[in-house]
Formats: sequence, structure tokens, C-alpha cells
Amino acid sequence: MQQEAYGEVFLIDKPLEWTSFDVVKKVRNALKIKKVGHAGTLDPLATGLLIVCAGKMTKQIETFMGQEKEYTGTFVIGATTESFDLEKPVIPVSDPSSISLSQVQEAAAKLTGNILQIPPMHSAIKVDGKRVYESARAGKEVKMEPRPVEVREFEITRFERNEIDFRISCSKGTYIRSLARDMGEILGVGAYLKKLCRTRIGSYKLEDASELQSLVEELKNRPHENL
Repeated sequence: MQQEAYGEVFLIDKPLEWTSFDVVKKVRNALKIKKVGHAGTLDPLATGLLIVCAGKMTKQIETFMGQEKEYTGTFVIGATTESFDLEKPVIPVSDPSSISLSQVQEAAAKLTGNILQIPPMHSAIKVDGKRVYESARAGKEVKMEPRPVEVREFEITRFERNEIDFRISCSKGTYIRSLARDMGEILGVGAYLKKLCRTRIGSYKLEDASELQSLVEELKNRPHENL
């Protein structure tokens, strides 16, 4: 196998509860080459489009990571969690029954455009050379500085009782969990991310992605000379 000549990009629908690295490891083992990486982490509790690059295409990872992302999902208002998603236990905050659709839309408008966002403590960002989720799990507080991001679209697609469905397109580095927290603060009742799916990266769409296990089986059955 001439690995230096081989390069490929895979669009994968990441399964729920898998880490992005779990997916990379599966593809790496199926291809039997070391040079495999993903172009943008998805949290274990998120699903959707993960771009995995192999061989010489790993040089394109930064290019893919810089492209616009689109997500759909659900926020729950009236409560929060330490991680702003369901990784941590739900903490009730305030009765959301008085919140109206117009208030939700106004909150979304305030979080649209060029904004400063504080990333979650339970994230893979490095501070002083250490990933902040490692510090959070060890019970250590890390000061997170606000970072500029761009939320290009923030559409509310459903609002029913305490659940808000959304579609968001945004720049690299935007945390949807942080948007949940910020929306909860604007509404004054708390919020967390219940469900998240990445539907697009640049021009690459989830509907063109492969189911992981099917892709792995296909790669395992490839003749080596095709690599």
C-alpha cells in the first residue's frame, strides 16, 4: 500500500454517545493506516455530520474546520445543567410557562450576528495547555475568556411548553451549548441543550453522509491495492 499517495474524505453520520475520536479510531482500524483525523469535534451527546480525512487529505482538515456549520436541535427552558447539556444532572431554575414565542424569538435575535461567547467549562478548549473539561471533572475552576463568534442564522422552528427547536448556522468555534445557556439567561428561566445534530459543514450535507458501521464494513472489505 502506497500510503503517501492515498487520500480520502469520508462524510459520516456520527452515532449518539460516540466521541469523534471513537469514529476516527474505527476508520483508522478499518483502513489500517495511522494518518486519519476528523475536521471538527462533535460532543458524544450530539449526532450528525462528521468529516473524517485519511492519508494526504488530513492536510485539508483546517480548511474543513474553518467552514460554516449548520445545526438543528432542541433547547429546554426552565432548567439548566453544569455542562449546559444532558451530560450533567438537570437543575430546575424557574417556571417557564409565562415565556412567549415572541420572547424566544427576541432572545434568538440578540444572539444572532457577531457576538462574544464564553465557551462551556465542559469543552475541549485548552487553557494553560490543559483541556478545560479535564479541569472541570477534577473540580477545578478555570477562567474562560469570551471569544468572538458569528451566528449567521438562528431560526426558531418550534416552541411548545418548555421546548425550543432551532436551526442555527454559525462560524467555527461556536458552542451551541453556550447559546442554550445565554438564551436561558436572557429569558431569565435557565436553559440547556437537550438534542443536537450537525446537518452541514460548508457545502457538505448530512444527507450525503454514510452510516458508520456500513462504511467500516465497506472499508474492511476493500482490496489493499485500492488504497
